[in-house]
Amino acid sequence: MAAAAPAFNPPPLEGWARVLGTFALSAATFMNVLDSSIANVSLPAISGDLGVSASQGTWVITSFGVANAISVPLTGWLTQRFGQVRLFMLSVMLFIITSAMCGLAPNMPTLIAFRVLQGFVAGPMIPLSQTLLLSTYPRAKAGTAMAMWSMTTLIAPVMGPLLGGWITDNISWPWIFYINVPGGLLAAGITWAIYRKRESPTQKVPIDAMGLALLVIWVGALQIMLDKGKELDWFNSGMIVALAVIAVVGFCFFLVWELTDKHPVVDLSLFKNRNFWVGSFSMAIGYGLFFGNVVILPLWLQQWMGYTATYAGMVLAPVGLFAVLCTPLVGLSLGRIDPRRYASLSFLIFALVLWMRSRFSTQADFSTIMIPTLIQGLAMSCFFIPLVTITLSGVSPDRIPAASGLSNFLRMVAGAMGTSITTTLWDNRASLHHAQLTEYINNGSVALTGPMRSFSAAGFSAEQVLGQLNRMVDQQAYMLAAGDVFYISALLFILLIPLIWLTTRTTPSSIGDAAAGAH
Repeated sequence: MAAAAPAFNPPPLEGWARVLGTFALSAATFMNVLDSSIANVSLPAISGDLGVSASQGTWVITSFGVANAISVPLTGWLTQRFGQVRLFMLSVMLFIITSAMCGLAPNMPTLIAFRVLQGFVAGPMIPLSQTLLLSTYPRAKAGTAMAMWSMTTLIAPVMGPLLGGWITDNISWPWIFYINVPGGLLAAGITWAIYRKRESPTQKVPIDAMGLALLVIWVGALQIMLDKGKELDWFNSGMIVALAVIAVVGFCFFLVWELTDKHPVVDLSLFKNRNFWVGSFSMAIGYGLFFGNVVILPLWLQQWMGYTATYAGMVLAPVGLFAVLCTPLVGLSLGRIDPRRYASLSFLIFALVLWMRSRFSTQADFSTIMIPTLIQGLAMSCFFIPLVTITLSGVSPDRIPAASGLSNFLRMVAGAMGTSITTTLWDNRASLHHAQLTEYINNGSVALTGPMRSFSAAGFSAEQVLGQLNRMVDQQAYMLAAGDVFYISALLFILLIPLIWLTTRTTPSSIGDAAAGAH
């Protein structure tokens, strides 16, 4: 790892400076987290406007997530090189510029390229906003500061689908990116006014350029392979085979290099700690399952259930209600209640929610679809804080920043890959169900003759009748496929429960260290 930065403990802020500083840092965090979910309900509009399929449109989400994940491990080195305030300001300003570029993108390749840039420059924003916020409050109020920071990260995913849906239906999808400009300028202006004289000391430290290059190569190759696989017929394509080879070979070289380099960009020795590797992998897998299902739900509602982007966002919005109410209670009780119990409860509730969704039919009304989303908020409140606590509890205080960066890298990569895998599985299962359903349709079947008479009586031509019937079969096929994805995800959440009990129980002191160092 890089050499430790000189000690830096600025005095806490007071009065309006503390209030405005908290607001500015929270606004920047909100803007960043918002961009990970605001495009979910806008994908059909973006895909249609730019002339690509909905599955290709998911690149808008995955490209941001992967680039964001890759840049997170660089935060420590960049902070020591440039200072935390200057780096935070640079990250916010570049995020504003790249957001505007995303809105101006004339086609899908350009939009994806700008989303990659946006995700990469946004990497330092969240960990640095937390670092600056902790320096704003006295140490005795660190828990209050983290609770307020957590609320921002919980509210943003709720507002994302609602805001994205309303903007898409009432203005146009580019404005889901343009709205970052005024908010970002306001946050940047207040932050600079308050924190510019509280800059951390800098020093020249080495950068693991080879490790970073290998990280970009294998993660990028793997993500492109997952995103392009269905379109290119997987391993029947030479390009997919080549990407798979690059990902595997790149990963092997990355492991060897990081384990032998004196200043690794990713400290793989952290995986010697059982709590760390079990906690970080459980959080990554759980987040990948959660995020993948959050993406396909609005796609299903808009493409096959007739929902507008606004109504699809309203279905997703209640997830934050229980999360906002219960997260502070979970945080306050961690010293008394084993975090493994909370994590197990979270996995169990996620499984219940997904099982409920697997029972949906095309007749499901708005309230039926919304109820599992409401319950899901309770699972979220028991997910992040307990799992972060478990992951960081066995790590020494001086290594917590590196451990937090690595666990967040795994989580964000898993979210992007979960999106690709889930949408691919959904399409594949829909094709299978479509083939199975058409086996029951023939000239003598009631399933065919009844609708044909109805459509013919309504004045449809023979070709239009067949088109309407195919649309009905597709609707059923994609509903059944979504049910399959939800059911498989529920089973995987159940399997995570015994895994989390491989960890050792945390102590109150380790919980405090974990909360103070979590990103």
